Amino acid sequence: MAITQVAVYAHLSAADIEALGRELDALRLEIEERRGTRDANYIRRTIAFQRALDASARVLIAFGRGRLGWLLGTAALATAKSIENMEIGHNVCHGQWDWMNDPEIHSSTWEWDMAGVSAQWRYSHNFRHHVYTNVIGVDDDIGFGVIRMSRDQQWRPRLLLQPVQNLLLAATFEWGIALHGLYSEQDRAATPAERKAQTRLLVGKIIRQAGKDYVLFPALSGRRWRRTLAADAAANALRNLWAYVVIFCGHFPDGAEKFTPAAVEDETKAEWYLRQMLGSANFDAGPVLGFLSGHLSHQIEHHLFPDLPSNRYPEIARRVRELCDKYDLPYTTGPLPRQYLLTLRTINKLALPDSFLTATADDAPETASERKFAGDPEAAPSTVRRGLRTALRDRARRDAPVRPA
Repeated sequence: MAITQVAVYAHLSAADIEALGRELDALRLEIEERRGTRDANYIRRTIAFQRALDASARVLIAFGRGRLGWLLGTAALATAKSIENMEIGHNVCHGQWDWMNDPEIHSSTWEWDMAGVSAQWRYSHNFRHHVYTNVIGVDDDIGFGVIRMSRDQQWRPRLLLQPVQNLLLAATFEWGIALHGLYSEQDRAATPAERKAQTRLLVGKIIRQAGKDYVLFPALSGRRWRRTLAADAAANALRNLWAYVVIFCGHFPDGAEKFTPAAVEDETKAEWYLRQMLGSANFDAGPVLGFLSGHLSHQIEHHLFPDLPSNRYPEIARRVRELCDKYDLPYTTGPLPRQYLLTLRTINKLALPDSFLTATADDAPETASERKFAGDPEAAPSTVRRGLRTALRDRARRDAPVRPA
């Protein structure tokens, strides 16, 4: 089962959790007080760079010569689309730049360059996912309705095809996100008319998006329309694959925990902070990789402060690591290939019925609960806080096979 008693799993007292919450509140306030011209200039430069890169890529695709020109133009276009999708669209729609009061860079007005409707995504993502992160049955981002990512999700025969479904989701990720946002909006719609209106909204966006990529720009290329059409299709596919990898590596490697609905009943702000830290994962990235991922290489920091400017996440991360050390909590991160391979292992493993799996539902790499520590000896009295990180290390040592002398 997923985690129900978060404090018990984290090996922290109520006083510890509230103290952690106060320190994170202070960190948020500090960043809010320091954001200003530097941050505004950052997002405006990013938007200008992305648009220049997009325009240059399209010129190279339409008028460049040979296969090399097409490859370079397509790669540049895929990069421009990824930047718009992740560092700009995703973060603007989170309200990270609303404090600027710029009507062109505001969560209520930004419409991103992909199939989904920004307004529909904001509800499914900003509310359903970020408020109820990794809560089974509430957070629809756990597998996006097509992939089983926890043993708490019932196994069905169709899941034997899960490895293939995963590949299809990766290649068509923007369409999955679009439908995901629509279904979330329809769930909260009060009347059939409202549901139909949301469907029309998505259909209209798809027509405009497909028309731009697959009709307008190829038509502007004249006799070279096939070259442009192929480049647009390839760039969208590459953008989809990259967004899929980044999102999955932030939520499904080992150490990104799942929770039951009971875990969020009467949840305090400090407890919410703790759940975000336990339910998210980072991957190691330098400035370039971090930028291309929308700074979602810092998924832990993003889930703690989703509406703070993304360019601040690297400095926030240093402080969050210090708090993890102070409260003896794990800070889940690792190289990008490793984080994805752990995720892929979970996807392939959970395609099988539970009877084929060896670990228990309370003590598996992808699904754990507070019962994981049942029977563990109590820690000896100490002036050093014994939190989850120490408990996990002690358990790994105890469970390690004994090598013959």
